[in-house]
Amino acid sequence: MTRTVLAVAATVAVIVAAGGGYWFGTRQAAPSAAPPAASTAPAKAQAAPLNGPPMTVEATKVMLQALPQTITAVGSLRSDESITVRPEVAGRISVIGFQEGQRVAKGATLVRLDPAINQAEVQQARANLKLAQSKYARAVDLATRNFISGQAKDEAENNLRVAEAAVALADARLAKTEIKAPFAGIIGLRVVSVGDYVKEGADVVNLESIDPLKVDFRVPEIYLAQLAVGQTLTVTLDALPGKAFEGKVYAVTPLIDAAGRSVVIRAVVRNGDTPLRPGMFARVRLITRDEKQALVVPEQAIVPQGDEQYVFRVVDGKVARVKVDIGQRRDAKVEILKGLGPGDVVVSAGQLKLREGMPVTIANAGAAAAVEVFAPTGRPEARTSPPGGSAAAQPQAWGGQKPPRKAANAASPAPKS
Repeated sequence: MTRTVLAVAATVAVIVAAGGGYWFGTRQAAPSAAPPAASTAPAKAQAAPLNGPPMTVEATKVMLQALPQTITAVGSLRSDESITVRPEVAGRISVIGFQEGQRVAKGATLVRLDPAINQAEVQQARANLKLAQSKYARAVDLATRNFISGQAKDEAENNLRVAEAAVALADARLAKTEIKAPFAGIIGLRVVSVGDYVKEGADVVNLESIDPLKVDFRVPEIYLAQLAVGQTLTVTLDALPGKAFEGKVYAVTPLIDAAGRSVVIRAVVRNGDTPLRPGMFARVRLITRDEKQALVVPEQAIVPQGDEQYVFRVVDGKVARVKVDIGQRRDAKVEILKGLGPGDVVVSAGQLKLREGMPVTIANAGAAAAVEVFAPTGRPEARTSPPGGSAAAQPQAWGGQKPPRKAANAASPAPKS
């Protein structure tokens, strides 16, 4: 009897333990099933902005602006003509006919060497010439009467020619003692003084012609097809901030530099008041194409993604992601080659949280709807003031969305739970 009671009690205990385990397992499994339901909530929250409150952004219109095609480079200024004055004959300096740093005219005497020895050589050569002329005349007279041979006459004639050449050589040496300016320019700093004995080829002083000036600069070889003689350029210098100098290309080297794969271009720049000096560092902007009306948007409107460029265009109060082809950049503006048209409205600030089809509210609706006036250089001359027009007109311009009162950079409203 006792054994039976114990067996029944053990069976009941096993049944109770099994039921308790099953109940505990089901209670633990219920919370674990909850995450799938919770995981669907974020998906609904992410999709909510497409139908939720609009995002606040800033926008601007795509404008037509004069935008010539240019190439920027750096170069150096060079004198139009530049020489170092050197004597062709040796001698002692007797006269220095210039002041350092002054302008001199073409043909002005710069340096004169002591001509005493050269003048004596000229006198000697002329005396020999006179004697040779007399001998030749006598030889001709004797040859006509057959008193001398034809060879003697030829020798007399040859001696006359030698004497004439000696006179010409002595005169040339005498002329070389006076050094004259080969062109008009500005004299530099001399390195000799009166009384110095100089040899042939010794440096005396430099002479520079600086009006006009030349500017040499290099551009990559990929622009070779765009280069042509006569193109205009603008030169600016760090030493003269705020000033620009116009010039023209007059020579393009036919040789490509194999080391840098670049093309050397030489242009001429007017320097009337001579504010420019040879050797100055120059920044060059070469205009390779005449001004044209190009579509431009602010640089901050461009959203790069890999090798492609995109913008968000506002259409009926919603944004559309549009791929664009861009050209040159200048003054914080980007040229649009393909993808947009004149008058299109693109987001210029706040596009980081935008997605295709999302509704937006334009914070600067009045300013974006206005037309900006630009100068030929591409810099804005006049801009309309921020939104100040009637409240009724603004919703019509932006798909019925009223501009908010918050700043452009205000955080977007959180979706309602």
